Amino acid sequence: MWEEFEDRKAFSMAFFSNGEKYDELVLVKDIPFYSFCEHHILPFYGKAHIGYIPSDGMIGLSKLARIVDHFALGLNIQEDMTCKIANYVNEKLNPLGVAVIIEAEHLCMSMRGVLKPGHRTITSKLLGSFMESEKARAEILQLVGKGSS
Repeated sequence: MWEEFEDRKAFSMAFFSNGEKYDELVLVKDIPFYSFCEHHILPFYGKAHIGYIPSDGMIGLSKLARIVDHFALGLNIQEDMTCKIANYVNEKLNPLGVAVIIEAEHLCMSMRGVLKPGHRTITSKLLGSFMESEKARAEILQLVGKGSS
C-alpha cells in the first residue's frame, strides 16, 4: 500500500496559448485529496481549490487535479503541500496570480490527542495578483466560500 501511495507518477502538462488574452480567474475547486501527516503518520484528507489568472498560457483543467494528487502523495505537512502546489503552478504557467486554498481534516486530531472529529484546517498560499490586489483576493475567497458574505 505504501509503495502505491508514495509513487509520484509523472504526468505531462497540456499548455494552451491564451489567444483571446483571457485575464480573469480560472478556478477549479473542491479537488479531493488524501495524504499522510509527516508528524504522526496518520491520514489527513480534504479538498483543494486552485485558481490562477492567466498571462500568456493556460493549462488543461484536469492537470490542476493531477498536480494536487502529485503533491499529496507521501508524508506531508498541509502548510508545505499548499506552498508546493502554488509554487509549482506559478513556475510552470507564469500567470498573473495563483491562489491555492486547502481544507482538510487531520486524523491525528480526530482519532487521537484532542479527539476533535469534524474539524477543518484551512491553509492558503496567494501569489501575484491575489497577494497584491484586495479585489482579486476577495473574489477567490468568496468563490471558495471563505470570504465574508
